[in-house]
Amino acid sequence: QVHLVESGGGLVQAGGSLRLSCAASGSIFDDYPMGWYRQAPGKQREMVAQITSNGGTKIGDSVKGRFTVSRDNAKNTVYLQMNTVKPEDTAVYYCWALTRSGPNWGQGTQVTVSQ
Repeated sequence: QVHLVESGGGLVQAGGSLRLSCAASGSIFDDYPMGWYRQAPGKQREMVAQITSNGGTKIGDSVKGRFTVSRDNAKNTVYLQMNTVKPEDTAVYYCWALTRSGPNWGQGTQVTVSQ
């Protein structure tokens, strides 16, 4: 089991940037893939970005070319760099980690993009 705590959400203007952080504890950090999902009101949760234990990444089509994911194993932290944000990026962003016991989720952080 791993405990995930997100930070960095907030209000940002369209075209701006934001960086989310997710601090992990409770398990060997560099052993498992991690990433970010988001859920907007009335919509299903969707994958935003994933990163494997050795740094391989997968980016969702809706954010490709604008968002990047990275991890710092020394700090037990994964990041989501959000550039050129759009109003449709408004959602609750959840940190995710896939351990041997299954998926783990953070509590979520709200990101709101204004026009």
